[in-house]
Amino acid sequence: MNSIAKDISGYRPWAVLILLLCVILFITGCGRRAKAPWPSPGVPAPELAPKLSEIQFTIQVGAFSTSARAAAYADRLQAAGLDAYYFIDGDYLYKVRLERFDTREAALKRSLDLQAMALIDDFYIVRPRPDMALQYPQMVLGESIVQTARRFIGTAYRWGGTSSEEGFDCSGLTMTVYRLNGLDLPRNSREQFRAGTPVSRNALRAGDLVFFATDGTNRISHVGIYSGHGKFIHAPSRGNVIRTASLNNSYFAGRYQGARRYF
Repeated sequence: MNSIAKDISGYRPWAVLILLLCVILFITGCGRRAKAPWPSPGVPAPELAPKLSEIQFTIQVGAFSTSARAAAYADRLQAAGLDAYYFIDGDYLYKVRLERFDTREAALKRSLDLQAMALIDDFYIVRPRPDMALQYPQMVLGESIVQTARRFIGTAYRWGGTSSEEGFDCSGLTMTVYRLNGLDLPRNSREQFRAGTPVSRNALRAGDLVFFATDGTNRISHVGIYSGHGKFIHAPSRGNVIRTASLNNSYFAGRYQGARRYF
């Protein structure tokens, strides 16, 4: 401080005070550039995640003891031009949902029309998004997605979709699980990859989707639902059942292409 005192001895008292204040601010670090309030590269701020279209209301029909019967019913509705898919409900019965509506009234009118056409019998108007997710989407929705996906573990995997002949494929599983939670996820795994916000591996949260290139190229060809602790739920290949796998597995680690978040 002796050198500083000599340098400022010729200044007026108010100038000396200003100079000393600048020195103090610099020493305490206030003059340094503040760090950006964003996560590290590749880790998006939660509010930046793109929003998928929300399914406000949908029609639910059927209650079957086997997936084959539910899938056959979904096939019949699909053949009639309806966007139908089957799933395992919380009571472990297989049911079918179809289409999406902005209002309960529109869903009811459509249901009555389908009844008149003898395409459906009894029906329920369902609001798929969990109530608590409206207030706490990141805390509730991700865990609800994982719990929904766990109901499918052990079901047979057949390539191609949700028909009785072809069953679930990897993106069909993710699409259905997301729809059951009120989010209209695209059908194809590459479209799902493009629709989400990138998430680094060390920032993964329950409900994020993880993507892989499994066909010998760098193209997205497989997707699963991250369930926490380095694990994900997926439909692996023809002839196998939906199961849990580890991101640290050498097969998946070598083919990992990234993760995406949608809420």
